[in-house]
Amino acid sequence: MKPPRQFFSPLAIGAPAPLRDLPVRLERMIHFVPPHIEKLRAKVPDLARQVDVVLGNLEDAIPIDAKTAARAGFIAMAKATDFGATGLWTRINALNSPWALDDVIEIVGAVGDKLDVVMLPKVDGPWDIHYLDQLLAQLEARHAIKKPILIHAILETAQGVNNVEAIAVASPRMHGMSLGPADLAASRAMKTTRVGGGHPEYKVLEDPKGDGATRAAFQQDLWHYTIAKMVDACAAAGIKAFYGPFGDFSDAAACEAQFRNAFLMGCAGAWSLHPSQIEIAKRVYSPDPAEVAFARKIVEAMPDGAGAVMIDGKMQDDATWKQARVLLDLARLVAAKDPDMAARYGL
Repeated sequence: MKPPRQFFSPLAIGAPAPLRDLPVRLERMIHFVPPHIEKLRAKVPDLARQVDVVLGNLEDAIPIDAKTAARAGFIAMAKATDFGATGLWTRINALNSPWALDDVIEIVGAVGDKLDVVMLPKVDGPWDIHYLDQLLAQLEARHAIKKPILIHAILETAQGVNNVEAIAVASPRMHGMSLGPADLAASRAMKTTRVGGGHPEYKVLEDPKGDGATRAAFQQDLWHYTIAKMVDACAAAGIKAFYGPFGDFSDAAACEAQFRNAFLMGCAGAWSLHPSQIEIAKRVYSPDPAEVAFARKIVEAMPDGAGAVMIDGKMQDDATWKQARVLLDLARLVAAKDPDMAARYGL
């Protein structure tokens, strides 16, 4: 364990100093792009105006014989696009793969000055973060990168869930974590082939009534425990939690329900794997205008958060004032990106 005085020291001579606070950025959706497909790369300049984060995916869903092409495509995409306020991320291959080292070395060397975040899959413990942390520092120093590249961990192994608190505080580069339900299901030997969402056989029954009538069944959320554990670890560490993929593109209602559950539990955003999911993420992870209006009433009635007041027949105190500030801060970020939402918020 590093002593506190050394925690924020650069890990390589000439590397930029680690950030003490995360940049304030809107990240409602992390939109995945397969960069080995040229026609999809060509859409990125327009896409960058629609989404909060563009991620070049190099790992799962990229065929083995396209790994090198995906890496080269991401570099070309990054060089050719002005992302403005939109974040640029990449998901590299897992550290135990034959591609991960080249992913990091080539991408940081070519476009490290534009790259915001490296998403690291299948993180088992803080040791995975420590390795990437040191490697990024060495490459930042070599290529004179001026701002540190952050790390985002995917929580998709049972060991990773077991070590989630240690992962969250492993490095000042930690940006946040995403739930990876498909690989996590396999790691746990869960009996489902779904990518996120509920399962009709994971349910509770209402109590029997004694008349032999059919009992109502209520489907439950397979991921509630893991999301809550991840959110707690991230909140305690001052980093962000995200819901990951929802694989059934044909079921927009279920996708929205899963995204909303994660939003209400404290997640900052979710992955969008299909263009149809971009608007769902915008709708879910942008606070409701009525909630924002009520939050403004609370803050205006309690400017310093002290004491207690009654608003619309409900008592408000310092705890609800803090909740109101969270909503207003998020609404301001949304308003800065989306003029239509700014008008609805009155900001």
